[in-house]
Amino acid sequence: MRLQRFALGIQYDGTLYHGWQMQESVQNIQGVLEAALSYVANHPVKITCAGRTDAGVHASGQVVHFDTYATRRLDAWVLGTNSQLPSDIRVVWSKPVDDTFHARYSAKSRRYHYWIHNARVKPALMRQGMGWCYRPLDAMAMHRAAQCLVGEHDFSSFQGAGCQSRHPTRTVLDIAVARSGPLVRVNVSANAFLLHMVRNIVGALMAVGIGAESEVWMAALLAARDRTKGRMTVAPHGLYLVNVVYPTCFEIPTGFDGPWFGEFLEAV
Repeated sequence: MRLQRFALGIQYDGTLYHGWQMQESVQNIQGVLEAALSYVANHPVKITCAGRTDAGVHASGQVVHFDTYATRRLDAWVLGTNSQLPSDIRVVWSKPVDDTFHARYSAKSRRYHYWIHNARVKPALMRQGMGWCYRPLDAMAMHRAAQCLVGEHDFSSFQGAGCQSRHPTRTVLDIAVARSGPLVRVNVSANAFLLHMVRNIVGALMAVGIGAESEVWMAALLAARDRTKGRMTVAPHGLYLVNVVYPTCFEIPTGFDGPWFGEFLEAV
């Protein structure tokens, strides 16, 4: 029997989970998905993901790979696996890949969106799908302030405590902040991210957005390389892994462009 590698596209609502990574005695995305795939394959399956998301963080474009000796129709890895999954985790596509593909190490970039509901009253609807700020945010000022982050930098000022990365240098490819009605979206792509990096960037940008800090303060914070100079780590439930980019030779589908409920929330 020949060992075959498959890539899968995964969506999940992270509300009820202690993050992606397998942990003893707590519910996690990896453990639930591996159990479902093992059922379909009829042997233990171990998966590798593109980006390990934190507790409460969501994904519309996560990518994983796994190896199996099982022979199944391609749609069995989607339909069969979903039949064994809770409703807040879904496989959305499957694809055979060669053994040079690696969900984490082959990735060229990851993209995250952070959604903020910016209104005086905290919403009752979709409250686990977005952050909240009651003070008016100047999204244009936030966007301008964020542009200093583009490029290769030491992101120590935005690195979460306990981060296990070998170094704090990352390359931000683009970052944009835009408003649509009561929603403010921070859209950031990088080659990789540090622990809590996006949530710490958003916390700093919100300080600019409410006028507590100037736009040029963001560059000074980056240059300080000191997390204690930063601002709050925003809540995880506004954060989505929306896309992972791979070399075109692998023909990996792109993820969804963020939550599909944006227009609905215009009325919230």
